[in-house]
Amino acid sequence: MRKIALITGATSGIGKATAEILAQNGYNLILTGRRMELLTDLSSSIQKQTEAKVHLLNFDVRDLQATEKALNSIPTEWSDISVLINNAGLAVGLNPVHEGVVDDWERMIDTNVKGLLYVSKIISPQMVAKQAGHIINISSIAGHEYYPNGAAYCGTKHAVKAITKAMRMELLPYGIKVSAISPGMVDTEFSLVRFKGDKIKADNVYQGLTPLYAQDIAESILFMVNRPLHVNIEELIIMPTDQASARDYRRR
Repeated sequence: MRKIALITGATSGIGKATAEILAQNGYNLILTGRRMELLTDLSSSIQKQTEAKVHLLNFDVRDLQATEKALNSIPTEWSDISVLINNAGLAVGLNPVHEGVVDDWERMIDTNVKGLLYVSKIISPQMVAKQAGHIINISSIAGHEYYPNGAAYCGTKHAVKAITKAMRMELLPYGIKVSAISPGMVDTEFSLVRFKGDKIKADNVYQGLTPLYAQDIAESILFMVNRPLHVNIEELIIMPTDQASARDYRRR
């Protein structure tokens, strides 16, 4: 019998790759995102290539009312969620604090921190009730380090690290696994969003080195969810070979 995994931010990048690999490995999927056309395309592709069933939810995790409405609308036959992957997240802008754009800060805080909490609050009670489940939060190397012009983003990812650890303690009595993955540079839409659509700047980030790819993180998530019941991978830090820290790269 297929388990059910809910993935936020499944329209592209890590979320999309994770949906594809879990569908190939015994999971039915609840996929959420803001871009319905991309969710529909992904659902169609998955159901053509695998035996997985897919349920789509179109909403923005920053909007509490929309999040509650969408997640509370999940049909009974889809309600037994075994894995929650809090993937929705973004970085916007590269400004020092004294030149910061408040809207950028709010987008990052509302998505990376509050959105993760909103979704977890709604989904985790049914895991508590059955005393089983696995929550995986997608964090970043920015949750372990700091770099100039990234104060707000680093702050949100440090928050994800703290939330994950506290959540692990809070849900321990109920046998629920809680994990985090903290990647370094991953070639997704991340830089395109950070540079607000400037493709030249986004592409320059990856010039001269080999970054991680969404598939690399998806494979790691599959490894985490497939551990035996007594094993919880608390955190994985995954870096490209060409990156040693948030600021140290080897470019060729």
